[in-house]
Amino acid sequence: MLLINNSNKMFFLFILFFSTMISISSNSWLGCWIGLEINLLSFIPLISSPNNLLNSEASLKYFLTQSIASINFLFSILLNLFFLKMFFNDLLSIIMNSAMLMKMGSTPFHFWFPNIMEGLSWFNSFILMTWQKISPMILLSYNMNFNFLIFIMILNVMIGAIGSFNQTSLRKLMAFSSINNIGWLISALLISENLWLMYFLFYSMFLFISCFLFYITNIFYMNQLFNFNFNFLIKFSIMINFLSLGGLPPFLGFFPKWIIINFMINNNLIIINFLFIMSSLIMLFIYIRIIYFSFMFFYFKLKWIKIFIKNNLFFLIYFFNMFSLSGMIISTLFFI
Repeated sequence: MLLINNSNKMFFLFILFFSTMISISSNSWLGCWIGLEINLLSFIPLISSPNNLLNSEASLKYFLTQSIASINFLFSILLNLFFLKMFFNDLLSIIMNSAMLMKMGSTPFHFWFPNIMEGLSWFNSFILMTWQKISPMILLSYNMNFNFLIFIMILNVMIGAIGSFNQTSLRKLMAFSSINNIGWLISALLISENLWLMYFLFYSMFLFISCFLFYITNIFYMNQLFNFNFNFLIKFSIMINFLSLGGLPPFLGFFPKWIIINFMINNNLIIINFLFIMSSLIMLFIYIRIIYFSFMFFYFKLKWIKIFIKNNLFFLIYFFNMFSLSGMIISTLFFI
């Protein structure tokens, strides 16, 4: 396996970005499929590492699952070309939607997602949870089976919330949180592409801050949050981002969820709305439990163990925290 240095990483990141642009701007299904394949082949070198067995295992699992999804997508394209759409319209749209759902790690094709996340660095995890969802989501919006996607988004929010229980790994917790947010993203996509874009940007921002904080503190498991006497501002930043990801009302993360809930109420989707709100409450309970223990609980607190972290990007993190805290003011001004 070839060693990937920083210049090669930049090259593969550029190809990753470029392949997504090919997929979402193509005017044919075959062009979309080619873009997805280039995306797959550019992401695998980023996550592969000859020194880490978990990384190599993750890259192999990722390749296999994405290949199966690509085969299904190509199969549905070929059936469309052979004029079978007039006879099996619903079936073909379900096959195509299922391929895209498998690509993004959505329920019920989500079993690969937490396992692969466990073998990745925080940077690669961030790419997998955000950028790698753009192409499948946009392609999903081109050919949607409405009833099938309503069932899928309910499954996503429930399984994402239930799967987060008893997780000791932060990467697996973030994976199930991502599965939960896929349900909200699909519901936003069914309402409006602009709403989907707004939700995705907010979600990406909070996820970036969380992954960045975990990266600089080198935290991968729950007990690491309790063990060390970190700077209070770092723990405070983690708390704000967790609460924003959960969608607690005073924070900015609640704003896009509020719009989706509003739309569901106006369209009498009361049961679906109830399930979405209950799943958010479960996620909030899990986040608050982590925050409570990390603030109130130390296995040891020794004077000679002090962790000083200096990073030039901290001012940006604090700015986003203030932005998140002022979320209710921003959302109120938006609706006036």
